[in-house]
Amino acid sequence: MSKSDFPPGYDDSRSPLYGSQTGDPAPPAYGFPAYGGQPQPPPYAPGPGMYPPGPQTQPSAPYPGQPGMYPPPGGAPGSGYPAPGMPPMMPPFIPPVMPMPSSGGGEPEGFAAPGGWDSMAVRHTFIRKVYLILASQLLVTVAIVAVFTFVHPVRVFVRENPGIYWASIAVYLVTHIVLVCCKGPRRRFPWNLILLAIFTLAMSYMTGTMSSYYDTKAVFLALGITVIVCIIVTMFCFQTKVDFTSCGGLFCVLGIVVMVTGIITTIVLSFKYIPWLHMLYAAIGAIVYTLFLAYHTQLLIGNRKHSISPEEYVFGALSIYVDIVQIFMFLLQIIGAASK
Repeated sequence: MSKSDFPPGYDDSRSPLYGSQTGDPAPPAYGFPAYGGQPQPPPYAPGPGMYPPGPQTQPSAPYPGQPGMYPPPGGAPGSGYPAPGMPPMMPPFIPPVMPMPSSGGGEPEGFAAPGGWDSMAVRHTFIRKVYLILASQLLVTVAIVAVFTFVHPVRVFVRENPGIYWASIAVYLVTHIVLVCCKGPRRRFPWNLILLAIFTLAMSYMTGTMSSYYDTKAVFLALGITVIVCIIVTMFCFQTKVDFTSCGGLFCVLGIVVMVTGIITTIVLSFKYIPWLHMLYAAIGAIVYTLFLAYHTQLLIGNRKHSISPEEYVFGALSIYVDIVQIFMFLLQIIGAASK
């Protein structure tokens, strides 16, 4: 049997040196054909949209991953493909930032850390919102104090009906606790403003009732001193380099001191009125709440160790409002006790 009677091997059929002596075309190679029914070309980088070869004809080097290609069937995946059962590659995770009002250039502002300030425009907008709410609260309080002080029938009515005063204290405590301790109602519009309005009316009634027991001159004097103290403290907080926000523990102790002193004073004065003890308690309260006003003002304006988040505009207005009203009531007690 001659050499031409046997079918050539795959390598011989692909060799350009092999040819039929009779001029007939070479017979096809034995074995299973590759995908597509045609012999595989030499390894090359596949283009987009092509299927890689099957596991029987794996090239010596894995195909690089190309967009739009399927992973090789079976066996270990080629380079550029995720391992079987693994999720696809994701871009690096970027922590979301809180959406803020644009600063004029159309780019949203965010915060690098909770309570941080990355934009002067964000800070100024937040401060304007807080002081606008605060001005509305103080306007309501001053109006109620004026009515309770100058309108004689109202003045007599609130003195003869102390039950309304105690009810206003209960409403004041409940709304204060809800606004301070519950983040949901404090941040959810319009419930935050509704609760703040109820709180303002309750505290305004308490302040007006206390003012009705003092002379008109004492009320005006306490109001004037309160305005001067608030302006001085605010200007000081904007200009000073002293950071009151880093003294949170000290202010916690001062608050406990005022509370304990108030309880002791109330118990003692319920048995016998002692003017100097009443004035001492009022003086301590006025000083402590003046420091609290400086502390809360620096939390509001930022650029300190701690600051209030821009979402907490209700909490910011509430804190400063309570400080101002408490300063007024303590000063009124001092001036009223001194004038008797």
